[in-house]
Amino acid sequence: MSDMMPSDPPPLPEVRFLKLLVTALAVTMIAGLITIVALLVIRLPAQGRAPALPAAITLPEGVTALSVSFAEGRVVVLGQGGEVLLYSPEGALLGQTRLSAP
Repeated sequence: MSDMMPSDPPPLPEVRFLKLLVTALAVTMIAGLITIVALLVIRLPAQGRAPALPAAITLPEGVTALSVSFAEGRVVVLGQGGEVLLYSPEGALLGQTRLSAP
């Protein structure tokens, strides 16, 4: 049995147009959400890999590490007294300098 009685008038064209717009909006939102999720899945794992750390790094005597960073395949250690130490990926000391305070 139909919801409309034979004496009921047909829906207005504006109402049908509104239903079409709402359906188009829902489809567009779903497609956008799928696109955003796909981009996150594709791009995030590639950026999430951490550089490989050396098995061991030997700091010079009296140097305490404040931070460790990575630059072009090298390990950079900032010491507490302003020392900057550059290590190879294998852990060998490549260079050392001291930063002066401004």
